[in-house]
Amino acid sequence: MQFLSDNAASVHPAVWDALKAADTPDTPYDGDALSAALDDSFAQVFQRPCAVLWVATGTAANCLALAAMVPPHGGVVCHEEAHIEMDEGGAPGFYLHGAKLMLAQGEGAKLTPQTIAAVLDPIRDDVHQVQPHAISITQASEYGCSYRPEEIAAIAEIAQARGLRLHMDGARFANAAAFLDCTPTAAAGPVDALSFGFIKNGGMSAEAIVFFDPALADVARYRRKRAGHLQSKGRFLAAQLQAMLEDDIWLANARHANAAAAEIGTACAGRLMHPVEANELFVRCTPAERAALRDQGFGFYDWGDDAARFVTAWNTREQDATALAKAVASL
Repeated sequence: MQFLSDNAASVHPAVWDALKAADTPDTPYDGDALSAALDDSFAQVFQRPCAVLWVATGTAANCLALAAMVPPHGGVVCHEEAHIEMDEGGAPGFYLHGAKLMLAQGEGAKLTPQTIAAVLDPIRDDVHQVQPHAISITQASEYGCSYRPEEIAAIAEIAQARGLRLHMDGARFANAAAFLDCTPTAAAGPVDALSFGFIKNGGMSAEAIVFFDPALADVARYRRKRAGHLQSKGRFLAAQLQAMLEDDIWLANARHANAAAAEIGTACAGRLMHPVEANELFVRCTPAERAALRDQGFGFYDWGDDAARFVTAWNTREQDATALAKAVASL
């Protein structure tokens, strides 16, 4: 009964079917019919024009998006617990050629206009200090908390007022949209670029960078090639994305994962460290309690010395979620 990570979940059957169907000769790189249709497919999702590039990993999606916005001498404001700071092995510095991550605070790993301003206000406008060029937020956050549309709008307002670009790391964007029960447009807000996660949600090896400014996409295409992410058989990446968008599979998968997390969260009572607003749970557990759960067959990650992280997925079995809920409740 695995709750280690949604990265470990199996690939959705529709993705396998799409990969098989795509196994016919077509134009190489991103010149195939499936890749060419991505802009229109995502425009239907977000009800606004966009330019979409596929890449193989979420790390590449985040860093290529930011590299199109931020020069090597610039900075990116992000939360101190952000993926780009904590979980991407220095990739932002590599892709952005040394640009600085400017760390801010906020409850639930979410930024606010106030915590952003606390980073920006002390910076002098001179060549001796790194100047900010972008803000990056994560939807849902690294602690499974979802930004409400009005929260994103407030951050977008400070970004616009300061002349900064706004990037969204949407590794679990689907789970946030499902939790908020709003349109994808509202869940994304007025960002310049979105790293739309699919692999955690039933995809195999494809993520999407959705640019709402075509000029940024033009820059990113060259950077994607230079970074080694322009795959020669790109139709297989495009096929995965198209399959997940078909019939809103991406959203149905997220709803299933969220429902499993919500069931477990209800049983955790006062143990929760953060509200359950996606498919992650951070639960206070002693070492002995964690050992007891593992003895019952549950897989999960320790979170520090006194907590555990449980992550549900699109294919989490209902009986497994119910079993974990009962096990935690009985500790």
